[in-house]
Amino acid sequence: MPQKGRTRARRCRPPGAPRGARLSPDNLPLRRHLAEQLLAKGYLADAEAEFRAALVLAPKDVDVTAGLAEAFARQSAHGAALAALEPFLASPGYPPRLGIIAAKALLGEGETGKAAYRYYEAISRDASLADPELAARFTIPAPAAAPSPGTPPPPTPAYMAAGPAPDEAEVERSKLTFADVAGMEAVKESLRVKLLLPIQQPELFAAYGKRAGGGVLLYGPPGAGKTHLARAAAGELGAAFVNVGLADILDMYVGSSERNLRATFDLARRNRPCVLFFDEVDALAARRSDMRQAHTRQLVNQFLAELDGVDQNANEGVLVLAATNAPWYIDAAFRRPGRFDQLVFVPPPDAAARAAILRILCRDKPLAEMDFDAVARATEHMVGADLKGVVDRAVEVKLQQSISAGRPIPMSTADLMAAAKGAKPTSVREWLATARNYVLHANESGAWDELMPWIKAKW
Repeated sequence: MPQKGRTRARRCRPPGAPRGARLSPDNLPLRRHLAEQLLAKGYLADAEAEFRAALVLAPKDVDVTAGLAEAFARQSAHGAALAALEPFLASPGYPPRLGIIAAKALLGEGETGKAAYRYYEAISRDASLADPELAARFTIPAPAAAPSPGTPPPPTPAYMAAGPAPDEAEVERSKLTFADVAGMEAVKESLRVKLLLPIQQPELFAAYGKRAGGGVLLYGPPGAGKTHLARAAAGELGAAFVNVGLADILDMYVGSSERNLRATFDLARRNRPCVLFFDEVDALAARRSDMRQAHTRQLVNQFLAELDGVDQNANEGVLVLAATNAPWYIDAAFRRPGRFDQLVFVPPPDAAARAAILRILCRDKPLAEMDFDAVARATEHMVGADLKGVVDRAVEVKLQQSISAGRPIPMSTADLMAAAKGAKPTSVREWLATARNYVLHANESGAWDELMPWIKAKW
């Protein structure tokens, strides 16, 4: 009986079918030729068997994989076809014809939007693969030709929103600038030179062979303002901002995480100049030597491939920022030049920076005469997130008083001091204790020299 979900395939071989594969079972070209002939004549089950045998001889052969997936799809084994194609589809620059086969299989699975995405992506790279009959099954129009100058652009095609690429709504326009980031002058200057100036003054940097784009890894204790800094960098440049969380990438199905990662980079490339920000990047870029599962190592490989781009201009105008609290867990390959070659320590704010943060947090609130410097001295070891908690608690107390009084009562220094008295630093001490082990005992490369003054100040 045929396998459930498959159409019945002819089993007998066509007259004159080659039998050399039986006499020479390790002859890959002969076995592949036999399988292709069987597939062309519609002997699908026999073709599948021959492609399987050929795949044992050459597990990474694109032609064999494509043939096997085609045999699966034509027998209505659409899930098996997609599983066979997944390792190739997750890699940048896969052969476009694999996208056509995937589109057929996705249609069989009822995934019309994803099928259309694969189809139009494939024919955009190889127009000779266009199949009007297949395109007609998507029930949505193909992308229109480029509009004439002055014509407003058409809306995003439905297949782009329904496919694996992230929705364009995920692209933000940050209103923050470096003026909204208190302190961290050295960090802001480093980002300005590394990321912003190449886009603002491209001719000057081009004279030295430097292109706009690149990657910077921000590291430091939790709550120190790494995400805030990334948003400010995008706002300073007037660039698009894509904030990538773990839930946007990680998926329970093998190959889906890699596809999500590639789609995220494609989204940034379509909206350049763009700041692409990965928070908690150590979960996506962990050391491969610590991984037991092959598919998690493949995600790291995909991340490295996307950072490199398919050519030297692929990521021009894409500024990749990443943040982590544990940079020592990141695979060393990410620190190679051209990737996250620049590590930037985002330190806990000093007293002057804490006072500046408090001024920004209290901006636009009813205030009496304030001594922010005194509050800053009382909040040693607190980071921006801790200070925001202090201000929020003081505001809650003032709101209760204002409701009772029926009018806004200005917040005073005493209110902030009272709120600070009941607050404790959340993470700096613990983070520095962990960092100390790496600075003193695992710093042969000198990567953590920037932390040494902080370690010496505490111990």
